[in-house]
Amino acid sequence: MRLKIKLLSGLFFGLMSGLVGAQNADWPSKPIKIVVGFAAGTPPDIFARMYGEFAAKKLGVPVVIDNKPGAAGNLSSDTVAKAPADGYTFLYNLGTAFTINPYIYAKLPFDPAKDLVPVATTMRQGLVLITNPKFPANSIRELVSAAKAKPGVHSHASYGAGSPSHLIVEWLKDEAKIDMLHVPYRASPISDLLGGQVDTLMEPIATASPLITSGRAKALAYSDSSRHPSMPDVPTLSEVVPGLSVMSWHGIWAPADTPVHVLTPSTACSSRRARMLICKNASAI
Repeated sequence: MRLKIKLLSGLFFGLMSGLVGAQNADWPSKPIKIVVGFAAGTPPDIFARMYGEFAAKKLGVPVVIDNKPGAAGNLSSDTVAKAPADGYTFLYNLGTAFTINPYIYAKLPFDPAKDLVPVATTMRQGLVLITNPKFPANSIRELVSAAKAKPGVHSHASYGAGSPSHLIVEWLKDEAKIDMLHVPYRASPISDLLGGQVDTLMEPIATASPLITSGRAKALAYSDSSRHPSMPDVPTLSEVVPGLSVMSWHGIWAPADTPVHVLTPSTACSSRRARMLICKNASAI
């Protein structure tokens, strides 16, 4: 529960700074759309829907989630970059859409630096390398040993090429000198992981924790530089590969030239009641 409160408090402040701070006599007067760079049921989608639910209650207008998965978030970014800059279309995406994608895609149909403006960083969290309980490896060291013994046999799923779940494992493979098959997904790989169709997945801790505590999945490693308090027995990746430490972050962006009053931060909604409402909505995670 502490993990949920910590993550969701950050989510709440991020969204309310960008959206509720914009509320005035003229805005909003119609539904707001949040375009999400990943499919329904994925971690970014889950948190974006929490935003939408609370924002709709606070602003008094519907907030519609529009999933545009594809190209590691590029499709959604392009959609919002070309949307009217009127304060009714926002982008919810991973930070890698702006920090990594411009360097791994030869040509983007939009300019990340000119066509979109950042509204808020919404959350920051580590990822957990998980597998199904029947997988023989019980730790990251055992996985590395198994991958070295059988190159290319074991697999790792991801939320698409260029996503954190992909790049972190590629870094591990490169440093540990192992060969694993990458299986990218447009939607969530969780069902296939639990069913044994794929062996491992680097999953955000907020959505990995319920799977681990329920026994449906087991944790092999954590991506931050130190072990997570909720999983003290789970080693970090850096314990096997020194220096391998990664945190993922989400954010909200708007089309360039969106009116300043829409993007002006506000602290009017920084209440304990509001934070608890968001946490209550997270009980299903």
